[in-house]
Amino acid sequence: MVSTRSLPIIDLARFDGAERAAALAELRVAAHEVGFFYVQGHGVPSDVLSGIMNVAQRFFALPIDQRLEIENVRSPQFRGYTRVGTEHTGGTADQREQLDIGPERAALELGAGDPDYLRLVGPNQWPSALPELRDVVLRWQAEALRVSREVLRALAAALGQPADYFDRWFDDEAAVHVKVVHYPPRASVDADQGVGSHKDYGYLALLQQDEVGGLQVQLRDGSWIDAVPVPGAFVFNIGEMLEIATQGYLRATQHRVLSPPAGIDRYSVPFFLGPRLDAVVEPLELPAELAADANGVADDPDNPLLAEFGENALVGWLRSHPRVAERWWSDVLARRS
Repeated sequence: MVSTRSLPIIDLARFDGAERAAALAELRVAAHEVGFFYVQGHGVPSDVLSGIMNVAQRFFALPIDQRLEIENVRSPQFRGYTRVGTEHTGGTADQREQLDIGPERAALELGAGDPDYLRLVGPNQWPSALPELRDVVLRWQAEALRVSREVLRALAAALGQPADYFDRWFDDEAAVHVKVVHYPPRASVDADQGVGSHKDYGYLALLQQDEVGGLQVQLRDGSWIDAVPVPGAFVFNIGEMLEIATQGYLRATQHRVLSPPAGIDRYSVPFFLGPRLDAVVEPLELPAELAADANGVADDPDNPLLAEFGENALVGWLRSHPRVAERWWSDVLARRS
């Protein structure tokens, strides 16, 4: 059993060598019982970790007109800058500003019969006032992808599968996603929704946070614990696609972010490991002793889980960014109303 008041710590360096079996068992328990854990021993250079935080602070210090030059309402792919209060979680505005970045690709030429979600493929927006941001973010993104793939392969092995079980969905067209985030100080004592309670819809999420803290994780008994920042470690959590793949043996865990107190700013960079948009999640065959603890996929009428990743992702974007949806996706909204 893991501690119920703190998140487990997993050391990736232990997955090679004599400690592999014990390390896989610890990862399986952490992922099954909590769904959130720290990862150390990941090998990401320190200048990559410090560089992303430095460039984040510099971007959000730019004059607002320079940030709005790449506002996400200019992007059909929901890329670019989102100002405070314009993303919604649980129907309530989040008190954060952010920069959304995906893979660098050209928009596709689509026909009437193509899936709506393929319109999510397209270019990023980068600020002309801070040209170095692009290289810093894409270098960090590459490292986050490497580490996330290592953790996913370890999870596959911990679940009794070949380590490369999930690899076919994570080629050059995988739908990875980065957010560079700034949480301003809360406007009043009770205005604490940095990000409302939610689950992530990909396979895994990786988070680099600063020393301020604010991320909270909901345990199975309904209580909340703090994901206290651990220097040099990433926070990982299970996404809804792994919940579907394991028929609930792994569960996507509710989490939220509280706004920092007056006079304090918080910065974080989450990375979301998504597969190809056309991936369809198939239940894997768990060993009997694990399958006995798989309680099925969560049944939430307000958040139905879809096995088609692209459709699941599109629903999330349309719900979270109504201004972008109204400008670029009105035809889709009309068809689905």
